[in-house]
Amino acid sequence: MQESNSNNEIAVVKQNGSEEGRRTLKKDSASHKRVVWISKIGILSAVAIVLMYLEFSLPIFPVFLKFDFGDIPALLGAFSMGPLAGIFIQLIKNIGHLPATHTMMVGELANFIMGSVFVGTAGLIYKYKKTRSGAIISLISATIALTISGALINYYISIPFYIEVLGMTLEDIVALTRAVGNTFVTDLRSLIVFAFVPFNLLKGSVISLVVGLLYKRLSPILHK
Repeated sequence: MQESNSNNEIAVVKQNGSEEGRRTLKKDSASHKRVVWISKIGILSAVAIVLMYLEFSLPIFPVFLKFDFGDIPALLGAFSMGPLAGIFIQLIKNIGHLPATHTMMVGELANFIMGSVFVGTAGLIYKYKKTRSGAIISLISATIALTISGALINYYISIPFYIEVLGMTLEDIVALTRAVGNTFVTDLRSLIVFAFVPFNLLKGSVISLVVGLLYKRLSPILHK
């Protein structure tokens, strides 16, 4: 009888030890995943900051509309780690660009909101439909969302801010747009429709195309 009790006690100790071991392994695994997640965010954010600093003007658009490829790492992050990761990368990217701001941070704020809408939309759709067609739908939807959010933000926030705070006039902005041959622009509404909308459609399409070409090749690295 004594031997049976002793065996039972040993079994209980072993079971408790096994459960404790499993809990420790789970904790270590969760901690490792967090470290990997943060590391990936950091690397992609650093690349995004560099790419944002390499912004340039396109001859068919006014000089104040700058094109950059800084959304590519954020979109790759949203696809591989979820929409929240993409939004974090957008936040870090725009904070990193603040030393070069000429718009009292409003340009970076607008870029963050539009970029978050863009990568958040793509990442959210792709999260629930991880197929080729899901990727295409997510990128098309993200480009449309970017274009709509860009139109609203520039109409209600950015352009009014430049006029009220930075001392620019709407006529100055219209003149800069017409200087590149865009004679359709005559007022704020036409500025949005014929300058900002085509610019964001083009940007979203180019970024989507590049990510579509890169993602499958980079996927093994992004999912390590």
